[in-house]
Amino acid sequence: MGRTDFRKYSAELLGSFLFFTIGYFSVPAFHATSPETPGLLVVPWAFGFGLLAGIFAFGHISGGHFNPAVTIAMVLDRRTTPMDAVGYILSQIIGAIAAAVVVMLALNQAAVTEGITAPGKDVSDTGALIIETVATASFLAVILAATKRVPSLAALAIPMTLVAIHYSIASLSGASVNPARSLGSAIVGGDLSKIWIYIVGPIVGGIIGWGAWRLVDGGADTVPAEQPAAEVVTG
Repeated sequence: MGRTDFRKYSAELLGSFLFFTIGYFSVPAFHATSPETPGLLVVPWAFGFGLLAGIFAFGHISGGHFNPAVTIAMVLDRRTTPMDAVGYILSQIIGAIAAAVVVMLALNQAAVTEGITAPGKDVSDTGALIIETVATASFLAVILAATKRVPSLAALAIPMTLVAIHYSIASLSGASVNPARSLGSAIVGGDLSKIWIYIVGPIVGGIIGWGAWRLVDGGADTVPAEQPAAEVVTG
């Protein structure tokens, strides 16, 4: 493994650690505030801004995936090699586990357990799986389009999409859309009973999102990164 690979993998690990540390701490922080403060005013923004922080701090080194579903989609789109993908995914999971350990050491294991993603009340495992799959597919379509067509706005569009997803499905499925995010809190929190949902759903959703984006966009390299495709066709 060369020095460049080490820097990229380290960036994925540290970026994931920063992202998830901010997100994980927001859950017990919300519970420590006034009961009148809705959780949806705290947690979605924490995860969105956590991702934003990770992107600005380390995204220029590794591309700022911080999500195995994103890495898999990038492999399918030939923007990342399969070998790098293995290093990226391991780094992301290690970063997530380390973030959860920090929360446990600073507070307690219960604080980590509070952040474990699980189906909401009256939502079945199958329902949560469908929700996570569709949400991740949508998320990946935004990521693939933004990073290729309007890269100057990607660092803003991607975190804001994650915030929107949290507002939409957090109370239904936990709004993971990221296997590393769920693995970190589940492993350290000590409950892996529902983890299959948050591995299968995001990975399948990421593949579907990539397929839908390729079908519609075509991945044509002739379209300048910051020029809408319609302008190229009709201009």
